[in-house]
Amino acid sequence: AYLLMKTRIFLLVCCMMNLSVFSQEQKMSASEITSFKATVEKEAKNIKSLKTDFVQYKHLDFLSKDIETSGKMYFKQPNLLNWQYTKPYQYSIVFKNNKVYINDQGNKSTVDAKSKMFEKINKLIVGSVSGNMFDDKEFTITYFKNKDFNIVKLTPKTAAIKKYINQIDLHFPMSDTTVSEVKLTEPSGDFTRIVFKNKQLNAKIDDSIFTN
Repeated sequence: AYLLMKTRIFLLVCCMMNLSVFSQEQKMSASEITSFKATVEKEAKNIKSLKTDFVQYKHLDFLSKDIETSGKMYFKQPNLLNWQYTKPYQYSIVFKNNKVYINDQGNKSTVDAKSKMFEKINKLIVGSVSGNMFDDKEFTITYFKNKDFNIVKLTPKTAAIKKYINQIDLHFPMSDTTVSEVKLTEPSGDFTRIVFKNKQLNAKIDDSIFTN
């Protein structure tokens, strides 16, 4: 019985080790990077709009459970974007003409987009959809993969961005050329993770969606 128990423990440890290796990220080779970038850029040329549900998870070390919000995101070429939070509250952020239009449950305001770190995420989302994300001068870009995703990691170069952002991870499913998940890690280690679901490419989106 003792020998059987040791055998089972050994097999369990082996399975856990194999699972860890199987799910581990690996750096892409130079040829894989070239192929991935070319595919994203080629497919992006056919994307005129994107509509998707999203769930956002805000992780704070002092909380035992992530703060969860959800809503819809709308994108329309060349650079119209609306983050529309619907649960647990009504809140929308529209990026248009280098400005951010905020509607906080009926309280409206406008700010310069360049003053907001969230604009960086906006720029990368738009870039990933339009295929223009790989030459960003403000970030060092590295490429990884695991069994499910191609992963683009962006590390800021400037002190102004480093103050707010330690790293941005963009996850592309192996079967897709648009981002399915964004993870924004702050210098403190806290992070925001946004997961996109039910994506619709080239769905008709009325311009009124981007009027806040």
